[in-house]
Amino acid sequence: MRRVWSGQAVFMGWASLVALGVAAPFVVYPVFAMNVLVMALFASALNLLLGYAGLLSFGHAAFLGSAAYVTGLAAKTWGFGVLLSMATGVAVAAALGLVFGLLALRRSGIYFAMITLGLAQVVYFLVVQMPWTGGEDGLQGIPRGKLLGFLDLGDSFAMYFFTYAVFLAAFWLIQRTIDSPFGQVLRAIRENEPRAISLGYDVQRYKLLAFVLSAALAGLAGSLKAIAMQFATLGDVAWQRSGEVVLMTLLGGMGTVLGPSVGVLLVVTMENYLASLGSWVTVITGAVFVVMVMAFRRGVVGEIQALLSRRS
Repeated sequence: MRRVWSGQAVFMGWASLVALGVAAPFVVYPVFAMNVLVMALFASALNLLLGYAGLLSFGHAAFLGSAAYVTGLAAKTWGFGVLLSMATGVAVAAALGLVFGLLALRRSGIYFAMITLGLAQVVYFLVVQMPWTGGEDGLQGIPRGKLLGFLDLGDSFAMYFFTYAVFLAAFWLIQRTIDSPFGQVLRAIRENEPRAISLGYDVQRYKLLAFVLSAALAGLAGSLKAIAMQFATLGDVAWQRSGEVVLMTLLGGMGTVLGPSVGVLLVVTMENYLASLGSWVTVITGAVFVVMVMAFRRGVVGEIQALLSRRS
């Protein structure tokens, strides 16, 4: 009976996700919806590392931003198509994730987090100094082009549904990874690393694979962002972006599949509708975060799941 209800819950969850995504551009501005999807993918990539492997990275903006810049250059300067440009950006983010992982995973806990932050600051410095990045002006006017040579992504609705399709594919990959034996090993490492080692698992290899996969998915979010928004800026590689996505993940529910997306929706919506308040947006966001963490320690989705579990 539990398996039946679990299967029905998964089906209903995916059906609701698809229905909401299809209706979204007809209810809200498509660019806003695309921004939510990009950030939701970014937060889900971090959650794979933080929520399931127990590794807190403060440098994930390096993967988002580097992929955005490389994708923009590939599309604007090198003349690559949309898919090839995005694939190039994801490959660069994955390679960068491999380097970060090999260096940072030599330490754990707060030292791991600080190493990722330091390495991300190196990437930020390089982006500022390189002439092809546009410096403080960023990389502007990135062309959307045509998908497979015939679908014009210059149309906002076409671009939205392309973004949504990529998001769904990446979301499915994340869920499959979490539910796979690999995901179970990551949970075991998070809960009790010495016990996982005693059982014969190569913990460092699993951590590195998780880090590279998370970096590649963050790079996919950056590539999507560059094509959908048609620009890449220093804000994409700044440490504030890394901190913001951690906040979103905790707010929605770390270690849950839908939690990061819900957290992104809450934060991005607040920032969008309170933009007229200027710097007060940050104050209000911080206050909401404090209240939510104190009232819902598991995050919004985590608390809902715990409530349903107690009732069942």
